[in-house]
Amino acid sequence: MFSGTWLLAGIALGAVSVLPFALWRHKRDVKKLEDAMKRAQASERMAEIGNMTSGLAHEIKNPLSTVGLNAQLLAEDIEQLDIKKEESSRITKRLESLSREVERLRGILDDFLQFAGRMKLDCSVQDFRTMLEELEDFYQPQCDIEGVVFRMQLPEHAVNVNIDTSLLKQAILNLLINATQAMSDSEDKELMVRLETQKHEARLHIIDTGHGIEKAKVEEIFHPYVSTKRGGTGLGLPTTHRIIQEHGGHIKVDSTVGRGSDFFVSLPLA
Repeated sequence: MFSGTWLLAGIALGAVSVLPFALWRHKRDVKKLEDAMKRAQASERMAEIGNMTSGLAHEIKNPLSTVGLNAQLLAEDIEQLDIKKEESSRITKRLESLSREVERLRGILDDFLQFAGRMKLDCSVQDFRTMLEELEDFYQPQCDIEGVVFRMQLPEHAVNVNIDTSLLKQAILNLLINATQAMSDSEDKELMVRLETQKHEARLHIIDTGHGIEKAKVEEIFHPYVSTKRGGTGLGLPTTHRIIQEHGGHIKVDSTVGRGSDFFVSLPLA
């Protein structure tokens, strides 16, 4: 009898000891569920805001185009008016200023839509060298105009990566344009593009001899609306960063003020 009683008591004590753990696990699961729901709601809210702002940007572009067109028509009409040349010139200059601002705003909206829009990759396995050779042919004339010595170093073996060629070209072209602009005041203008492979990744270096970037600003340049050049929208590098991230890669920069910068892009090998 006593042995049975002690057995029942032991079972009861075991159940009591298990109860706090079960309650803790239940609370943990409930908290996980609540956190997941909060993240889902936040994500849904951000998607709604993104759709709303993209829609707003599209709505702004339409009347903006109308303003630009009417400014152009007014400039043509003024040339036909019988008024003094000085007055005609003054009005024409104001309309030209208006047209420039319209184009600048249109460019800002285009950059915003490109950055904020949903990015869908159409990837296939490509030899990275082929894409870079195409970019070299495309960008060499611009370097000739700017007085930049453009060099490209590619490995002899194939470097196969799974990429959306169009989007990645755009990302790298942004880096080439930024590098060229960074050398606008430099005496020796050299732009080097070097591709190499390390372990399981392809690494692309884009090196310039420009004015460089201060250490305090290096982390900021990939943030939206942060620009180191006058008149920039501050969305070129963030868009580049996003495209590379969508490819499963990353981008970093090593820069020295007065000597230049090295932007390097890493992508997983196919």
